[in-house]
Amino acid sequence: MTKQLHLIIILFFCGIKFCFSQTIIEGSIKNSNKNPIPYANVLIKKDSILSILDFSYSDERGSYKLKIEKEGYYSLSFSSLGYETKVVKIQIKKPKLEITQDIILFEKPFSLDEVIITSDKPIKVKKDTIVFNAKFFSVGNEQTVEDLLKKIPGIAIDNNGTIRIGNQEIEKLMVDGDDLFEKGYKILSKNMPSHPIDKIEVLNNYSNNRLLKGIEQSDKVALNLKLKDDFKRIWFGNINFGYGLVSENIYDNRFNLANFGKKNKYFFIGNFNNTGYDATGDIENLIRPFRSRDEPASVGDNQSVYSLLNLSPTNLNFKESRTNFNNAELVSLNAIFNPTEKLKIKTLGFFNWDETNFFRNSTDFVDVNGTSFTNTEDYQLQNNKRIAFGKIDLIYNISKTKMLEATTKYNNGDFNDNSNLLFNGNSTIENLQHQNTLFDQKISYTNKFKDKKVFLLTGRFIDEKTPQNYAVNQFFYQDLFPANSNANNVSQQSTNQMQFAGVNAHLLDRKDNGHLLELQLGNEFRKDRLESTFSLLENNSVLEQPNGYQNETNYQVNDLYLKSKYRLKIKDFGIVGTIDVHQLFNRLENNNTSSNQNPFFINPSLGFDWKINDKNKITSSYSYNTTNAKVLDVFSDFVLTGFRSFSKGTGDFNQLDASSVVFNYQLGNWSDRFFANTFILYSKNHDFFSTNTTIEQNFTQAEKILIKDREFISINSKLDYYFKFISSNLKVDLGYTKSEFKNIVNNSNLRLVTSNNYNYGLELRSGFKGIFNYHIGTKWTTTEIETTINNSFTDNVSFLDLSFIFNKNLDFQLQSERYYFGNLQTDNTYYFLDFDARYKLIENKLTLGITGKNLFNTERFRNFSISDIGTSTTEYRLLPRFVLLKLEYRF
Repeated sequence: MTKQLHLIIILFFCGIKFCFSQTIIEGSIKNSNKNPIPYANVLIKKDSILSILDFSYSDERGSYKLKIEKEGYYSLSFSSLGYETKVVKIQIKKPKLEITQDIILFEKPFSLDEVIITSDKPIKVKKDTIVFNAKFFSVGNEQTVEDLLKKIPGIAIDNNGTIRIGNQEIEKLMVDGDDLFEKGYKILSKNMPSHPIDKIEVLNNYSNNRLLKGIEQSDKVALNLKLKDDFKRIWFGNINFGYGLVSENIYDNRFNLANFGKKNKYFFIGNFNNTGYDATGDIENLIRPFRSRDEPASVGDNQSVYSLLNLSPTNLNFKESRTNFNNAELVSLNAIFNPTEKLKIKTLGFFNWDETNFFRNSTDFVDVNGTSFTNTEDYQLQNNKRIAFGKIDLIYNISKTKMLEATTKYNNGDFNDNSNLLFNGNSTIENLQHQNTLFDQKISYTNKFKDKKVFLLTGRFIDEKTPQNYAVNQFFYQDLFPANSNANNVSQQSTNQMQFAGVNAHLLDRKDNGHLLELQLGNEFRKDRLESTFSLLENNSVLEQPNGYQNETNYQVNDLYLKSKYRLKIKDFGIVGTIDVHQLFNRLENNNTSSNQNPFFINPSLGFDWKINDKNKITSSYSYNTTNAKVLDVFSDFVLTGFRSFSKGTGDFNQLDASSVVFNYQLGNWSDRFFANTFILYSKNHDFFSTNTTIEQNFTQAEKILIKDREFISINSKLDYYFKFISSNLKVDLGYTKSEFKNIVNNSNLRLVTSNNYNYGLELRSGFKGIFNYHIGTKWTTTEIETTINNSFTDNVSFLDLSFIFNKNLDFQLQSERYYFGNLQTDNTYYFLDFDARYKLIENKLTLGITGKNLFNTERFRNFSISDIGTSTTEYRLLPRFVLLKLEYRF
């Protein structure tokens, strides 16, 4: 294994060496008045070859830079819309030479009525839109849209598939201007093939509502995929088959079928695999896309039902696909119809079946306030789910200034979770059967009654229900229920149902001087019904349903509010003030005892943004917020939340006060060669919910209590720099987080728990135009927990990815990873190696591929974690080595 890693590193440094012998050509482009020409196109070609060897475009100051690696005679071409193209001949005699070439372009008159002007630049900038020509950034080994987007400068995609422009997640991913998935865009990016894509548009200052463009103050960003003309108004798609060579039961099959016409669009997806690949991302982003509270027409976006129990795999600092023993089936049927010029209908049908298995062994050492013990668990979890989701969007453009939108959603989920574990040697089986039923209807009317004035009226109704049946075949609570010594298993039936109705009237008034006034008047009503029945059983006979462990809670909240916001703009400086006034009408019924409360509060905030110049921007804000307690905060008796844990609410009304300060400094823009961003958040919870917990070896009981004052601070800095002389982009990520928490454990005094987290990492990604490319990086994470004793550990993740494009038919990728887990004396370092190779048998038709995962066949890994009550060492089972033979057919 060590020799293999050495070979990878040698190949990496050999590739680096070949990229350093080059000549830098730089200069400025100006017009006849000596003013700089931004975004001019610069191409370099060899005299005897028509193809482009390198390209660039001038920045805002008219400066450009290119590189060339070999001696010889070359042609430099300079062009810009409205100017005559200029070609300059140069000779490069020596490597590693810098050449300065300043250019003057002369204006060229033209008539738009007589001449069609076309250009084919790698990047175009037009107002709020940046257009990337896909063919200039594709290297030939991309399979999905996600693979292609990773090659676009300034676009970052994490391991979960989240797409960010700079440091900001995109709002949506569209195809030819139409959106199907909203925040569930990962279904599109992970499944749609990349070869039909012609251009990628980055839409800055994006508005979800077309009538708000230029009126609302938006910093949102979205992506739009423009298709090649050959793929418009025809059916196209691809079918992929993958079957295991080493493990015959491994498979990865998928299909895509699409037709993007002018009036109607169809996009069908299918994915069937048991390789650990997640083809959907977080489904919640599809079912319940969340927008900020300031977003117009977002009433009800933050409303969902709360579940008491959850049996799911642990979130790991590890690539999820390596521990995801899945058997996933996905079908998504999506269409857009335009029956008239004014009416658009969007339909989405999503069906997902999955059976996942998860394995872990853990040893937990607890030492708190005089209580110490060790628990061991050998845990096997199986999750079975079936989700059917449907959505219909109706958009009716009444006129150019009026629009009516209606969205209807229905979701039905059926889940059956089973765990089989050995707890301190006792065989324990958990079973959780639960469902989720959601109906969601929203209607929004928009009227742009003046050029810079818009009125929106939005109404929404949501009904959601999650019944749960939970059973454990063991009885660990003899100390809690000594009178029931014959009990040998327990069960809990619970129901949580939520109904929400809201209406919101929103006025936006953009003044002639750039000031913006926003007023909102609305009412939101929410009713929660939470019922739980906990039973002690002997075999199938109910012995007792103990008092203090049964809940029948009805909780109603009516929020009548008035929100005001004013943005004062003075040149490049803006001041934003908001005042939100809330009158609440709360009603709580706990086990046939009812009470009422009518709190009134005001949430103010004040902020500013300052664009010092094109490269320096500062934003900052202060806010004070009061929030109302949720249903899981107010129920009065204990509920079972795990096979050995109980929790209890406060049984009363509460409002929580918090204040926060945010500061952000941005140097450069995400599309620049250099970009840096620093974000600082400080918040103080003047009131917060904590716990008074009793911890015993066989069970824990946690009761919510209200505590005063805790603080949180987070500092994060990101830096991007493009080294043109090695065609590589450097990313540096530094972060620090400090959080405070106070609790009571085993009748202790109030304890202060302080957590410190440090992370620091960097990565370097190349963009060579030759055979070889690389992506290398490392990230260190240190965690410290301070209570009466201090604990800390440091983990590290490093990776090296190599890509080889041997010719237009053959490509090969190699991915390696190294994990180091601190505070483990042995087995603390793990290595992984994956590969993917493809050969095009028939260009644009048939491709043969082979994929290998976990070639070192690492079967398990262990990590170490700490908390305020002790430490834990956990071992997880990994998917074994497998090799897939793949065949892709395009049509």
